[in-house]
Amino acid sequence: MLEQLVEYDTELFLFLNNLGNTSWDGFWQFVTEKWSSIPLYVILLYLIYKHYGWKGTVVILVCVALMITATDQLSNVFKNGIKRPRPCQLDELKESMRFVAVRCGRYGYFSAHAASSMAAAVFLGLSLRRWFKYLPFLLLIWAVLTGYSRIYLGVHYPLDVITGMAIGGVLGWLFYWLQMWGQRRFRTEYTGR
Repeated sequence: MLEQLVEYDTELFLFLNNLGNTSWDGFWQFVTEKWSSIPLYVILLYLIYKHYGWKGTVVILVCVALMITATDQLSNVFKNGIKRPRPCQLDELKESMRFVAVRCGRYGYFSAHAASSMAAAVFLGLSLRRWFKYLPFLLLIWAVLTGYSRIYLGVHYPLDVITGMAIGGVLGWLFYWLQMWGQRRFRTEYTGR
């Protein structure tokens, strides 16, 4: 059963990875770069400050820092525990795949990029949905694009990305509730949902 799942995962990876072409490579390299999201984070930080004030913003920033640390560390535990090689590490795939990334890490299950971006999308989308009802959906699209970029570049299988998104989504939701508790605990004037 597990072998069949891995085979399907490899086939789906090759299909999705080979959809790319050189005219799109730069775009997907930009999407996958963590620093490319800084303008989005700056806008979201401004919206958070505008609606939560400085005390509420501090609570959110502390929760975000803990959440991103949790997603990255949990990903490292899985990668070093399961030790599933990335597709770009396997000689038998190198001739049939497109490797576009700058470098190829050792292990890939699960994707920290996918987990962190989905955690941020869920957390920030829920935190701002009271004022911007479509924002959660836009952030989820951003997270999915980030996840797909990892497949496109040849550094993760689809299962790496899907697992990362699922774990990131759960962590985003849990840290959202931690943030809500923090808002009630440290900001008596908070009136959010």
